[in-house]
Amino acid sequence: MRWLRLVRAELRKLTTTKLPWGFLAVLVVIAGLDAAVVLWGTDMDGSKTFISTADDQQSLMAFAANAMIGTGLFGAIAVAREFGHNTVVPTFLTSPRRYRAVLAQLTAVMIAGGLLGLLGETLVIGAVAGALPFADYSFMVSAGAVAQLLAASTWAGAAGAVLGAGLGALVRNIGGAVTAAVVLLFIVPPLAVRLVNDAASWIPDTLTRVLGGVGDQVSVPAALAALAAWALIPAALGLLAVQRRDVV
Repeated sequence: MRWLRLVRAELRKLTTTKLPWGFLAVLVVIAGLDAAVVLWGTDMDGSKTFISTADDQQSLMAFAANAMIGTGLFGAIAVAREFGHNTVVPTFLTSPRRYRAVLAQLTAVMIAGGLLGLLGETLVIGAVAGALPFADYSFMVSAGAVAQLLAASTWAGAAGAVLGAGLGALVRNIGGAVTAAVVLLFIVPPLAVRLVNDAASWIPDTLTRVLGGVGDQVSVPAALAALAAWALIPAALGLLAVQRRDVV
């Protein structure tokens, strides 16, 4: 079977289940919470300086870190459930060269993750922009900064999905894959920072802030490459595991 057909088949799997809709609902809730923060949130002194400048508003709307975490869980569930329910077996029978099937699955999940990241950022920007006039503030972020936020969340969403998909292929159990994603995205980064001081510039939270224009610890090209490495290493391990292990 042609590889592009495999990708289309994997995209069809994702879009004909309830999984994306569940994550979409979460994105809507997050956007609503951001709007609520703008409307009713205050600083400790009762002021609203956290939305008083363009930089403050851009920082509030930076969604890339959340996009990576959310799509990391999305990718882990999407791939692990295929092994958990043995629905991956027909795929491997259709495409005996497993690496082609796995690469198609990774590509489909990456596309879905990027779209979820883009949609999440769009919803957040729309919610904040819509709420600002009710808080007696105007939207100050430039079109260039908005484009940067959207691009950062798209990249982070795609990277997170590939990371999660790799863990799903490696662990092959939904609970285990989700746990592995949580450990890798929530627990490992702060531990790495405590063990190695320079690691603070290379954890996902820092890298996504750089891509969103609200951090300058490393250059943007370096952040793009490092975030890709966070995704590709688990994906490569998952691909290797699928190649070497029995399917069931």
